[in-house]
Amino acid sequence: IRLSLVGSEMCIRDSFRMMFQDREIDEAVRLYVSPNYVQHNPYMRDGVGPMVDFFPPYFDQHPQAIVEIKRVIADGDLVVIHNQWRDSPEDRGQAVVDIFRVDKGKIVEHWDVSQEIPENPANQNGMF
Repeated sequence: IRLSLVGSEMCIRDSFRMMFQDREIDEAVRLYVSPNYVQHNPYMRDGVGPMVDFFPPYFDQHPQAIVEIKRVIADGDLVVIHNQWRDSPEDRGQAVVDIFRVDKGKIVEHWDVSQEIPENPANQNGMF
């Protein structure tokens, strides 16, 4: 079981970095995303194509965008990445939780939730 945990976690870490930090979207999808990819984000269409169509123009419009992995949690075939997404270095951004299901080294399913980072939070604990 530990080997599959490590494999699933590495698959997600590597694909996430390649896609959102190195911005090699086509290569990340080719290596790490199943052709039968199921998308649960209600603002994205289902399948691999919409992901490939969405992110290159987004990064063209936001060349300074930063996606920083804060923590990774793995449980069996599920891997969760808690990350901060900012459109630019000055942007407070969003706290995002991405949940991936991995099968045979490929991402087969994705869920996410995001929350704006407030300017004046009710506490000083931070979101990360």
